[in-house]
Amino acid sequence: MHIDLTGRTAIVTGSTAGIGLAIATGLAGTGAHVIVTGRTQARVDEAIASIKAAVSSASVSGVAGDLGSAEGARELIAKIPDADILINNLGIFEPKPFFDIPDEDWMRFFEVNVLSGVRLSRHYAQGMAKRGWGRIQFVSSESGLQIPAEMVHYGTTKTAQLAVARGLAESLAGTGVTVNSILPGPTRSEGVGDFFAKIAKEQGVSQEQVERDFIQTHRPSSLIKRLATVEEVANLSVYLASEQASATTGAAMRVDGGVVRSIA
Repeated sequence: MHIDLTGRTAIVTGSTAGIGLAIATGLAGTGAHVIVTGRTQARVDEAIASIKAAVSSASVSGVAGDLGSAEGARELIAKIPDADILINNLGIFEPKPFFDIPDEDWMRFFEVNVLSGVRLSRHYAQGMAKRGWGRIQFVSSESGLQIPAEMVHYGTTKTAQLAVARGLAESLAGTGVTVNSILPGPTRSEGVGDFFAKIAKEQGVSQEQVERDFIQTHRPSSLIKRLATVEEVANLSVYLASEQASATTGAAMRVDGGVVRSIA
């Protein structure tokens, strides 16, 4: 299968590292013009350099700003009024006991993890529908199906993304625009790697050991028995953005290493 997205413009939110950067790199490799987004210009510039180093022919630019705010969304839309592909990858996570999560944290998680995608999809989907082609994705998580007790607020926002994606797909029926969710399992992204590295240092063990212990203790249903790589997650995203995925919409596609014990 050859995926060719030449002539398409793709926005990937939260794409200066981790899964977002891997998706942006993968889309650049298909010929799409990729818009990288991040909170600071320095991080955006680093991501652009990384993509160009990986894909010599990459067409890539960037926009710096806080897409977890309404103002940040407006600024991006003003600079990039139209797009063919929107990957709502921006997200935050933080392990915290339920009884220690204040209202402020709940609101912050919904602003970043849910409303960022709602705001951008509300705008870009309308242009896609008028042109008769488009791809929207929400990078959710297996935590949206199996709410983790150690971060209920995070899992709840990931469930909300699934609902938004399905509802938007219904709203865009027959337009040529597909809307899907991706559900990664434990993935060795920058944020997760930093989190495990901190634990490893505190415990005086290797990061590899911490990762193995995490899978065994917290995700024992994993069938691959390891963290996924960001590239493995990105591969699914790139496919769903392709012409070849035109009959897949309204779906929640798992790339979780079999963590979710379900046949559907």
